Amino acid sequence: MPRSSVVIVSPALAAANNGNWRTARRWQLLLAREHRVRVVQQWPDADAARDTLMLALHARRSADSIAAWSQAHPRRGLAVVLTGTDLYQDIATDPAAQRSLELAQRLVVLQELGAQALPESCRDKARVIFQSTPQRATVAKSARLLRAVMAGHLRAVKSPQTLFEAARLLREDDDIRIDHIGDAGDADLGEQARATAADCPNYRWLGPVPHALARQRIQRAHVLVHTSAMEGGAHVIMEAVRSGTPVLASRVPGNVGMLGTDYGGYFPHGDAPALARLLADCRAGQTAKDPARGLLARLAGQCAIRAPLFDSSAERAALLQLLHELDRP
Repeated sequence: MPRSSVVIVSPALAAANNGNWRTARRWQLLLAREHRVRVVQQWPDADAARDTLMLALHARRSADSIAAWSQAHPRRGLAVVLTGTDLYQDIATDPAAQRSLELAQRLVVLQELGAQALPESCRDKARVIFQSTPQRATVAKSARLLRAVMAGHLRAVKSPQTLFEAARLLREDDDIRIDHIGDAGDADLGEQARATAADCPNYRWLGPVPHALARQRIQRAHVLVHTSAMEGGAHVIMEAVRSGTPVLASRVPGNVGMLGTDYGGYFPHGDAPALARLLADCRAGQTAKDPARGLLARLAGQCAIRAPLFDSSAERAALLQLLHELDRP
């Protein structure tokens, strides 16, 4: 296809260094060989006249830019990239988010089940683009104990209370250790994390750490725990899978869409006893006569099958196909 000028609208830019910005920047780099790509927070701006295609992250938060583009260029390609809050919250109640769905030529979801959350009238516009992250080598891990890690800021949507309760249920099991990474976005949840650490010697709240260090801890852990109530396609799951670290995740659509419907490491959202049982089962498999048949090994095998979905070459090919579709008259 001819070289296009693509504008990516992101609610957050480099200073925020959050998921929206990292996605926007990664896409800019993946597309730079074939297209001119720039990232803005609001459209139009001083350089808007050159733009020929728009990729807008977030139906609600980028709604003004989406509406402005549609009014200025009703026949130019527009794709809206849908987050977890778009899919599982805003598009059901927010008129601006609903309008963004109507205006877009394509709707991008970041995991396999995302399109099911869309109104039926919009589903034919949906395309799945899995995000990507570099592969890391699977490191050798001691069977002396089970080390679990959870990485996510302490916010209600991440359901950290499930982890707190599971840690309390396992407080007598000194061979199961739980590290928790994340800033206290909610002060009350921060207090609960500190109280859990004080009461449970097997639980540590490490607070916020640089992204590179978080990835290293995920790579070295035996298992990642992900307790969220709502996800659009969690980076941390992708990072674990690409590091050879299996995942225990809440059975919510955003997680199932990343790991697959037949994955063996789900627990019902909010069910701390079920999470505690899975952690105990992972530990039991380490000490069994044949660890290769234990839960931890089985989950690692399932994650290895999913890992190629999150490769940068697959993400780049899907993005180029999307732009090809948007560039048609």
